Order: sequence, then C-alpha cells, then structure tokens
Amino acid sequence: MSNQVFSSIDEAKDFLYSKFGKDESFDVCIKDLHVRTLPVLCVYISGLVDGATLTVQLTPLFTHTYELENQHDIEKKDEAQYFDDHFNFYGKSEPKDKDEFILGVLSGQVGFITENGYGYLMELRSYPGRQPDEPDNEKVIRGSRDGFAENIMLNTALIRRRIRAPQLRFELHKVSTLGQTDIAITYMKDLVNPKHLDWLHKRLKEIKHDGLTMADKSLEEWLFKQKFHPLPFVRYTERPDIVAAHLLEGHIAIVVDTSPSVMLMPISMFHLLQHAEEYRQAPLIGTTFRFLRYFAAFFSLTLLPIWYLLATNEQYLPEALDFIGAKEESEIPLFLQIIIAHLGLEYLRIAAIHTPTPLSTAMGLVAGIIIGQIAIDVGLFSPEVVLYTAVSAIFSFSIPTFELSTAVKYFQFFILLATVAAGPSGFFLAGWIIFSYLCALKPMTVPYMWPLVPFFPKAFARIFIRFPMADDALRPYIVGSKHRKRA
Repeated sequence: MSNQVFSSIDEAKDFLYSKFGKDESFDVCIKDLHVRTLPVLCVYISGLVDGATLTVQLTPLFTHTYELENQHDIEKKDEAQYFDDHFNFYGKSEPKDKDEFILGVLSGQVGFITENGYGYLMELRSYPGRQPDEPDNEKVIRGSRDGFAENIMLNTALIRRRIRAPQLRFELHKVSTLGQTDIAITYMKDLVNPKHLDWLHKRLKEIKHDGLTMADKSLEEWLFKQKFHPLPFVRYTERPDIVAAHLLEGHIAIVVDTSPSVMLMPISMFHLLQHAEEYRQAPLIGTTFRFLRYFAAFFSLTLLPIWYLLATNEQYLPEALDFIGAKEESEIPLFLQIIIAHLGLEYLRIAAIHTPTPLSTAMGLVAGIIIGQIAIDVGLFSPEVVLYTAVSAIFSFSIPTFELSTAVKYFQFFILLATVAAGPSGFFLAGWIIFSYLCALKPMTVPYMWPLVPFFPKAFARIFIRFPMADDALRPYIVGSKHRKRA
C-alpha cells in the first residue's frame, strides 16, 4: 500500500508529539481509539472539524453488537483493507507521506493511523466564520443578497451554484511555506486563455514567503510585483454573481481562504468602474448610471485642480462663470486651504473606520457641521474651498472600487501640485503624465487602458453603453478566450 506513512503507530505518536508537543496546545487532539478491534491513532484540530459528524462516524465502530474478531483474524487480513471495510467514509483520502498527512490535519481534516502505520485523512472540515451576507460596499436595489464569507469551501459553492457546468474548474494550491494558505484558481476550462493560466502558475511558483497575512492583497502584490504602483491590478468583489459573470467571459478568479473577496483577472481600468446595479436595471437606466459614474470619476480627479486654476487665473474665466473663485480674503493661501481641507476629510474617513457604528454618525455631525462652519467663521477656509472639496469627495465616493478611488486621490493631488507650480502648463502636463502612465501599464500583459488604448471602437462603445443582454456580444478581446462568440 502506498499510504503506509509510518512504520508503526508508536512512531506516528512520537512524530506527532515532536511536531505539536505533548499537551502544549489544547486544540490539538491526539487520541488512541479502536475501529472495532483495530487500534488506531486519531489526530485533529478541534476548532476546524465538525465534531458532531465525527462522533456520528465513530460511535458505531465502538459498539459490540456482534462477536468481535480476535487479533489472529485481523492479522490474517490486510490491515489497510480491514480499516477500509469498517471505516468506509465517503470523504476519505490517503496521504502519500508525513508532510501531506500533517498538512491535511492542519487544514481541518481528521487523521487516522493504523497499528502498522497506514495513514488516512477524513474530510470533516467545519471552518469557523459567518454566513453569506450582502456586501456593504456592493449593495444593489434588486438582486441577490448573498456574498462571500471567509470560508473557501463556502465561496466555491456560491460560484458553483450559479454556474452548473462541468467545465468550471477550481484548482487548489497551497501558497507560502508556513502559512500554507489555500487558494483556488477558478476558470472555465473551454473559455480560459491558456497563456494567462500558465502565467499565473509560473508566478505562484515564484512566491517564496512564510505567509500571506493579508490574504488576497498579499497575493496580488506577489503575483503582479506591484511595488509602489498606486492602482489595483485586479478587481476585488464580494458578490458571487459578479464572479460568475466574469468567468463566463473568460476571466480567471482566485478564491483565497480567510478572505471574503475574490480576485478577478485580467482586467482593465474600466472594469473597476462597473457595478452590478447597471445590470439590474433596464439598459437605458443602466447606461445612465454608467455615464454618471464615469463623469464622477473624471471630476473626482480634475475638479479641484480646475477650480484652483480658474480661481487663481481670472483672465480665463468667461462672464458666465465669474462666480468661480474665493470671494472672501483669507490669510491662508488658497492652495494650503485645499490641502488642509483634504487632510481633514482623510482624517475623518480614518476616524470613521476606527469608530464604533453608534458613534460614527455623531462624529460625522460634529466634524462636518460644527468644525466646518467654525473653520469658515474664523477665516481658516473660504466657503468655496469647503464646497468644492466636499463635492470632489462625493464624486470619489461614486467610484465603486475603493482601491481605484484612493489612487485617484493621489493623482488629483499630483495634478494640483503641478497646477500650483506651473499654472495651466502644469495642469495639462500632469494630466498627460498620468495618462501616459496608465497607457504604459500592462498587468498580466493586458493593456490597462483597453479598449481606449489600443482603441477598439465596438468594445469602447460597450464600455459606455449598457447594451441589452439579448444582443450578440463577443467576449472581451483582452481575456483571449478560445471562443469569443457567446452561446
């Protein structure tokens, strides 16, 4: 038999004690049991297994309702065959070596070792965690209310429920040396681009680290070697319907254990501006939402620099826009007012994250009304600075992807600095630098600004217009699907 992991049950016990210690961890259970008359060693992590099911499986094996075989009868049989006959559990696997056995136990499986060292792993995992709830940052008016949780088994089931096709694959990998984090590479076998899959496998093999403490975010940085790039190179989502839609387009998803977010790749920047609500409404309404979102993204980047440029260069203002600009004098330069107001909003956001929910509303009222109004009254801010900073913040909140919204703030600050330093020339130069940077990005060898650069007219039209689902749309060019025509 290939699953004789140890030479004897005593060697197995010594090995397990050397790894886990003897009575050093209360959740590590190492017990001597019997399967009928066959002595076995049982080992499991108490917090990771379904104790009730384990009890149900073991209880009949301890009963003595028939005449027990004597030891001579067991010796005449093959010991492994005897265990198989009496513990015929559907979720049973046979580890090939000690490392595989230990890893199975640490992953939540129940390990059994027979008298002569044959090893078995029983699938009785029951990971702690919450049940599927609607994600807070991806809510819809109509649609499903289930969202991913921190359990990889649950998350894969939510996807499988929506795509009942045998072509759906979940490749299980263990990443990092000590953490041994479970990740599942998810794709449609007949739709995925083999080059993208090979690229992903190669990058996974290059990961040499002790653990992915931040789960999917750590994995993104290792896969794409992100370094100090502010933009996200994958799309994160907590909605299984969004993942299912992308898989049917030929994208790849990565489910990381302990994370309620699933990574989607390859993507362009325009994927980060999409939202499920667009597809839960009529095409015309969805198109309107999409235009409003793109408008918000553009002005969250440029509103404050444009306002500052016009407020400090009144010669460029037409008569119809002569209301623009600070009407009240202040001892603090206009640029510095904008910076202070921006920092105030960031501190308010950080404080909201760390403040208990019952207190966050009161904190917002104090910061937004009392402090803001007093700051205007004492001359720290002009009213226009408060107004345009607040409007810019509202636009940034309209961006559905938090990572992209945060990156846009940094780009906005860069444009603002250039405008302060060089006026109109600085504004346009900074805009050109940012656009060139976006066009140069090719995560996973896919242009980040597709279908704008390179320009694909039909695909670009679908970026801005939410066409009816009955239209015969092709799968996105950037995924490189084997079958672009959808059937």
